[in-house]
Amino acid sequence: MAKRPKPVPQMTVRQFEERFPIGDGEACFHYLIARRWPQGVACPRCGNTDLYDASSYKPFHWQCRACAPQGYRFSCLSGTIFENTKKPLRDWFRVAHFMFHSKKGMSALQIQRMMGFGCYETAHSMCHKIRAGLIAPETKLGGIIEIDETWIGGKNKNRHWNKRQKSPTAGKTPIIGAIERSGNVVARVLKHVTTEAAMKFVNETVSNKVSLLATDAWHGYKDLDHRYPHGSVDHSKGEYVIGAVHTNTIEGFWSIFKRGVVGTFHKMSAKYMPLYVAEFQFRYNNRDNPDMFGKAIAGC
Repeated sequence: MAKRPKPVPQMTVRQFEERFPIGDGEACFHYLIARRWPQGVACPRCGNTDLYDASSYKPFHWQCRACAPQGYRFSCLSGTIFENTKKPLRDWFRVAHFMFHSKKGMSALQIQRMMGFGCYETAHSMCHKIRAGLIAPETKLGGIIEIDETWIGGKNKNRHWNKRQKSPTAGKTPIIGAIERSGNVVARVLKHVTTEAAMKFVNETVSNKVSLLATDAWHGYKDLDHRYPHGSVDHSKGEYVIGAVHTNTIEGFWSIFKRGVVGTFHKMSAKYMPLYVAEFQFRYNNRDNPDMFGKAIAGC
């Protein structure tokens, strides 16, 4: 059995302070430019690289004459989540560093305390904008794939007697996920867990190069037998591992996510659930990336 790779430590507090010193606002702008345009500055509208340097007008500004007759002037913040912000770019970087430094995330309330923001809404908005910037096009998974679903919400037994539901999953938010063994995970929030929704998710996330598709015994996965080499385990019968067939990897991801819900965020609204899922998915898929912070900034 192959050993799991050791986790690569992310940028420490000291490294952050050295790279982005207090009072040196230009360091953040140079870092953003290098991550956003590694091949050179390009127009965010048309991709033109033949630009006029407008730094004499304003620092870190360029002008593209291919977009408009009078020219389109833009900065390194144009088209990013940092555009039109009233907060210094260093504050955004610090919030992102807090979010990615912890395996299970950091709540907006804790970030408000540590950053000294005057109101909770500021930290809440900044965190969600950073999470939105983590959403990227997904590549299809191959090899050995595990698929499973979970529900996020309070336990039925903990509800008030007049708010308890007949179904243990009623009032909860369903999430379905697929994970490649020793690879990436793709998770998505569903309105309802149905066979049609599950098959649509599989078609969008799983490639044709699959050696095994492992699931539990839910009846919605029966249609996979005709399209993929499909194996399942029935947890109700005490089946958890049958040879290479198991869902332990995807359940490990659900465990990390739920530990974040219980121990860090305490509550996630269904409205913002896709953003929280995007954060945990990004962090998991970049667990061996030594520059997770840089990749996140490049996507923002």
